[in-house]
Amino acid sequence: MTRLGRTFDWMGPSNDATDEQFGHVVELSSIDDADRFDAVLVGEPFDEAVIGRKGAAEGPSALRQRLAGTKTHHFDAGPVRSVADLGDVTLGDGDVDSVADLQNRVRTIAERVHATDAFPVFLGGDNSMTYPNVAPLLDEGSVGVLNFDAHLDVREVREDVGPTSGTPYRQLYEDGLDAYACVGARHFETSTAYAEFVRERGGEVVTSEEVGDDAVAAVDRALEAMGEVDRVYVSVDLDVLDAAAAPGVSAPTPGGLTTRELFRALRLAGSDDRLAGFEVVECAPPLDSGTANRTATAGARAIAHLLSSGPAKERP
Repeated sequence: MTRLGRTFDWMGPSNDATDEQFGHVVELSSIDDADRFDAVLVGEPFDEAVIGRKGAAEGPSALRQRLAGTKTHHFDAGPVRSVADLGDVTLGDGDVDSVADLQNRVRTIAERVHATDAFPVFLGGDNSMTYPNVAPLLDEGSVGVLNFDAHLDVREVREDVGPTSGTPYRQLYEDGLDAYACVGARHFETSTAYAEFVRERGGEVVTSEEVGDDAVAAVDRALEAMGEVDRVYVSVDLDVLDAAAAPGVSAPTPGGLTTRELFRALRLAGSDDRLAGFEVVECAPPLDSGTANRTATAGARAIAHLLSSGPAKERP
């Protein structure tokens, strides 16, 4: 039986009483009690669908650990409040037949999380989890996705392979996704056929160079591409960051965003009133060896910045 299971004990590592960290404010809770919180964390420790190097199954644990030691205060927004951790998706004793089967099982949990009043933050796990995380929203009205990623991830789902970490947005388009924008796309990382696929469907591609030139204008373009959709979902594949900032991902490459550019962009995107969900995927701690957890730290800070922009900032 697919369910959510407790996997992490939140604790702020600082012994200074004035240091309020996420480890001090995140509460353990159940999905039945999620309505009490502004935002909830859900871990998805799976990397069966990774095309490149595996390791993202350990992402949720590392993201939680680095977030626990992050202070809650943002200079403009104040402290983040009202966040719960619902645990990790667990599959019980039954075998998973395929990635498609795994996506279906994860979707049953995502549907329940979206049905609560809390803002969902999914902790990946590989990029194939984007499909079950977003798909339930398609049943509730028009949806657009802002994808911070080096790649477009619109590969075709081949019958002999099934879904992969490179197919989630093709799957969502096939299910009726209304709008799509990729922010931070890298030249020489995407095949022409996939670029044309997105263009033909009215999607927007904002390159990493364009973000570097003007992050505000880049995010404005991406949000404009959302049109009049009812809901906007934001996804961060950590390979959107330059390899120097996020070496612990499946496909690190040079020429990506800086952490400062990503954080500013997320603050801008997170202030959109239509925001309906957020995820950080492709954090692979085993590939981050010797870097002082640089990739997980960047992912944790991305979560903090997004939450502080609206979903869980302190209310007056």
